[in-house]
Amino acid sequence: MNDFNRNRLIDWALNIYIVLSFGFIFAPIAASFVFSLNVDRFPSLPLGGFSTVWYETVWNDPLVWQGLRNTLVVGVVASVVSTAIGFGAAYTDFRYRFFGKPVYVALALLPPTIPVVILGLAMLAFLSNVNLSGAIYSVVIAHVVMCAPFAMAICRLRLSQMDPSLEAAAWNLGASEWMAMRHVIMPFCRPALFAALFITMAVSFDEFAVAWFVSGLNETLPVKVLGFLQGQVSPRINVIGTFVFIVSMTLVVVAQVLLMKRGAAPAAAVKDTGVVTQ
Repeated sequence: MNDFNRNRLIDWALNIYIVLSFGFIFAPIAASFVFSLNVDRFPSLPLGGFSTVWYETVWNDPLVWQGLRNTLVVGVVASVVSTAIGFGAAYTDFRYRFFGKPVYVALALLPPTIPVVILGLAMLAFLSNVNLSGAIYSVVIAHVVMCAPFAMAICRLRLSQMDPSLEAAAWNLGASEWMAMRHVIMPFCRPALFAALFITMAVSFDEFAVAWFVSGLNETLPVKVLGFLQGQVSPRINVIGTFVFIVSMTLVVVAQVLLMKRGAAPAAAVKDTGVVTQ
């Protein structure tokens, strides 16, 4: 049915605004991709010619591979730990009532609001005092602190869509707390858990400021890029930036698709707990 109240001029203006907004956001990224294929060393127009020589240079650079390995290890471990902590914090907020709960939630979601330089200095001071600074697990700890609030926020959003009485119904049917968690809560939260996993991995994959403070010699790939910027101009930055953008966008898109999916029906999950009292 046609909406006679719609104004075509306003629709066209909104569409143009959206196109211009996306163009403004993605133009520098597109330029980085184009210049990564430029045969010249310096990014300039017109292009000197298309070539994959800088991709070959990055491929054959052992320092880049070392940074990529550290980034993948940190990203995978930090995302798994952050998702587990975030889900536990979100479930605590969902299930229990206790004194100071607003303060608990505020403190749990606080780290992303702290400037990364201040957070990096604080993590460096703390990890140095406990003799944990300068190792790969130092970056993991720092990234877990940064990423866990994102996982908590995603899991809280999912749990807010669930009727709290369903878990109690599973208990009344004879299910233990662990069975209710396994057959009711976890299936319902599965899309959010995987989305949190990918989102936190993307955050860890992109982060460089805190990693620069605490990594020592175990530099991640973004920290390597910062090292390239501090030296002479290198087209490798465009190549690595293109790769990082593709990986990050893929993780974010997958997370968004997972969040749009509906989880298992919680009422049916209660019936499938497998234990019914007589």
